[in-house]
Amino acid sequence: MLEFSRINHTASPESLSTSIQLDVTGFAPFCARRLLTLAGIGMILAGMVFGNIFAVFVLHQNADRVGTSLAAAAQAAEAGDAAAVASHFKATGEFVENRGTKVDTHVHLIAFGYLALLLALVQPWVKIPEAGKRRLAWLFVFGGTLLPTCVFLIHYVGLAYSPFHAIGWASILADLGGLLVLAATAGYLAGIVRHVGTKQPPLPDKLLVERSTPARWLLAGGLGLILAGFLHGAYYAGVDLYRHEAFEYAFLAQMSAGAAARNPAQINHALADYGQLQGDKAVKIAAHAHAIEFGLLAMLLGFFQPYVQVREPWKRRWTGLLLLGSLLLPVAVQLELKYGILAGGVADLGGMLVIAALLAMWIGILRYTGSIDAMLEGAQR
Repeated sequence: MLEFSRINHTASPESLSTSIQLDVTGFAPFCARRLLTLAGIGMILAGMVFGNIFAVFVLHQNADRVGTSLAAAAQAAEAGDAAAVASHFKATGEFVENRGTKVDTHVHLIAFGYLALLLALVQPWVKIPEAGKRRLAWLFVFGGTLLPTCVFLIHYVGLAYSPFHAIGWASILADLGGLLVLAATAGYLAGIVRHVGTKQPPLPDKLLVERSTPARWLLAGGLGLILAGFLHGAYYAGVDLYRHEAFEYAFLAQMSAGAAARNPAQINHALADYGQLQGDKAVKIAAHAHAIEFGLLAMLLGFFQPYVQVREPWKRRWTGLLLLGSLLLPVAVQLELKYGILAGGVADLGGMLVIAALLAMWIGILRYTGSIDAMLEGAQR
């Protein structure tokens, strides 16, 4: 028997009534809360898997191509070949667009997943009939998958058959997906405003009073990760940010001076320094962002533990695995410049641990058959 579903049969009628009221929303197979929960975790999973594939097979190779193209452009400028400079800069723009669209796909999938989980949490306070909630949930899921899919296709579709000169069909459909997400979120917000307008007392909800061991671990560990991410970001802003900006300006000035003096050695040295600086900035920003991102994920998952239908020991194992991976990845990313591929491998391992734990929790929620709701309804009768 799951820990949170135990009922004290010697309890007073008042306490039993209180425990029953905690399940006012339920978790029916096709209710809006369940749909948003499964879709939200699924989007986060898809975004993380895509991010891991992108990091291994695209990110570093793409960065090498950008660096090579910039070096070729600088050398062409030194040789006075304007056509070659334009060609190399065009290639650089394509490489940057390829990277940017894939990063945006990864980020939007995960961001929409977080938003879906937050909307699932507030469902008891949305004063809309359940049928309307379900329609808004489906609208959100459709828009939340349409936008990142079309963003991914922007680099490949381009402006083919577009009625506009600067915007392709992929961009148009991505904007449509964002509009659908905005409409669904606005609908839920209107429902919350209606509930606040009724001046009803706060509704008790099982997900907000869950105090099992895995839930406490996730809430405490998530808060710790977010705090560490904030402290890391504050340190970077106070110590490294302005220094990096000064170095960036200096390296670009050296590159320009080398091109003007037609000095290939100075150009290559400035390019190498500039690439090293960009790598330093990238790993520190990524470590900061991933720590906060995983902390928020852990805290959100802590609320949904009542509906993860796996045995309690396995809940604790998956929780520990998720927190371990959430700590490993940002720490290893921070050390990538110093330890190279070894740190990159540890970071990928941390990401895989998070993905495995998240998938296990998603399956546990999918397996939930309503046994808890049925037990409480039977006790009420």
